[in-house]
Amino acid sequence: MPLAAPPALLLPLLGLAAAAVAGADMISIHNEEENAFILDTLKKQWKGSDDILLGMFYDTDDASFKWFDNSNMTFDKWTDQDDGEDLIDTCAFLHIKTGEWKKGNCEVSFVEGTLCKTAIPYKRKYLSDNHILVSALVIASIVILTVLGAIIWFLYKKHSDSRFTTVFSTAPQSPYNEDCVLVVGEENEYPVQFE
Repeated sequence: MPLAAPPALLLPLLGLAAAAVAGADMISIHNEEENAFILDTLKKQWKGSDDILLGMFYDTDDASFKWFDNSNMTFDKWTDQDDGEDLIDTCAFLHIKTGEWKKGNCEVSFVEGTLCKTAIPYKRKYLSDNHILVSALVIASIVILTVLGAIIWFLYKKHSDSRFTTVFSTAPQSPYNEDCVLVVGEENEYPVQFE
């Protein structure tokens, strides 16, 4: 199954030169749904003639109709017409009232209308690649800081039970150990008098 084409805006234009100036391509129709969509759109918006040139021509080398965009001819909606007619310079036209296709002279398209399509600019509704990268870096930084915080907290708790002084110690340390304080207390048991 072929990939779906990007959304297209139908532009009924007068002549092939207008299509080239607008950056559009002549339309190709590949199924009944596309034909019905085009027909419905034209009935609402087109105020020109009843026949509009499609992007199809008769190739005398292969004796077959082909789309100008070289896509495969997978669908047709021809009216009952005489197959014995001369098909040199023959193109396909969409009849707006019936939705059927008919054969006609390609040079008439300059007088009538030409059906073209162009891509509609598509706005992405999700984050760009740059935003995804920034988001990933922020999340990675938060995870790394959380892990480092947990390691520091673990080391602090492990060393707080020992007698080592760390940067995180908050209890004041006496300059004397317990034995020194006891000795000083015994020496000062009797009051010393100075004269």
